[in-house]
Amino acid sequence: MEKRVEALAGAEVKTQEFDLSKKPRIMETIIQGVLFASGAISIFTTVGIVLVLFNESLKFFESDQVDLIEFFTKTTWQPRIGEFGVAPLVLATLRTSMIGLFVAIPLGLGAAIYLSEYANPKVRASLKPILEILAGVPTVVYGYFAINFVTVALRALLNRNGEVVQIFNNMSTGLVIGILIIPLIASMSEDALRAVPDSLRQASYGLGATKLETVAKVVLPAALSGVLAAIIVATSRAVGETMIAAIAAGAGPNFTFNPFVAAETMTGHIARISSGDLSFQSIDYQSIFAIGLVLFFMTFALNIISLIVIARFREVYE
Repeated sequence: MEKRVEALAGAEVKTQEFDLSKKPRIMETIIQGVLFASGAISIFTTVGIVLVLFNESLKFFESDQVDLIEFFTKTTWQPRIGEFGVAPLVLATLRTSMIGLFVAIPLGLGAAIYLSEYANPKVRASLKPILEILAGVPTVVYGYFAINFVTVALRALLNRNGEVVQIFNNMSTGLVIGILIIPLIASMSEDALRAVPDSLRQASYGLGATKLETVAKVVLPAALSGVLAAIIVATSRAVGETMIAAIAAGAGPNFTFNPFVAAETMTGHIARISSGDLSFQSIDYQSIFAIGLVLFFMTFALNIISLIVIARFREVYE
């Protein structure tokens, strides 16, 4: 009788052990399934957006009113009268983006170098969150800051002998876009700089190099791939910025190289036209998707360049 009880107890223990070993496997399977579903949803969403963009754009380019060569070469964009030259919108987009980068690259990279190489831990812990607050400000606020402060300052400074700066202009738009992307460049560049092994810095100091020489000739070249990737990602962000351009750049495509006059960007034009009274499946409606397709290829090319730069200049340390 005692042996039978011991046998039953042993069987119960084995059953419990088997159940306990099975639970982690079930949980791992569930977690793996959830993670796979998350990735799949992201991929399918992206594919869906691209398919819709290509489908509507194809209808635009198949129209008898549109010529593909003229679409990229003509300097007039007036869909209502059959003028479909995207060059004014592309030029304004590139101009505001370049102005923004001229502001953001030196300031963002300078902030990253200071936080990584010069600031003590307490100062870094205080300044970095303050810097990243800029990234949390709604872009519509930046747009009104551009038109109510930056434009006013530019007009007060330059409009003394006539109207040089118009109320809506690309210069103030680009300057504020630069302020917007400073935290992006600073944060990503600082991460890249801090990833450089400290042994490289110590070796440089051991050879008699100063702090500045170490940063310029050792740390920056070692973190070059991360810094360039940050700049390219910031460029994509600048090209795709909508609200600042919609508020401060001006309404109406204008093929001009003067940054102080109104000229509508691609994103600003899409925002303005979309909020108007457009007939569904009209040529005006389909033109929005054609502009979006051009913008998609621009940002896609920048992402490809980013991957190439990272692969080309990346340094691996043990």
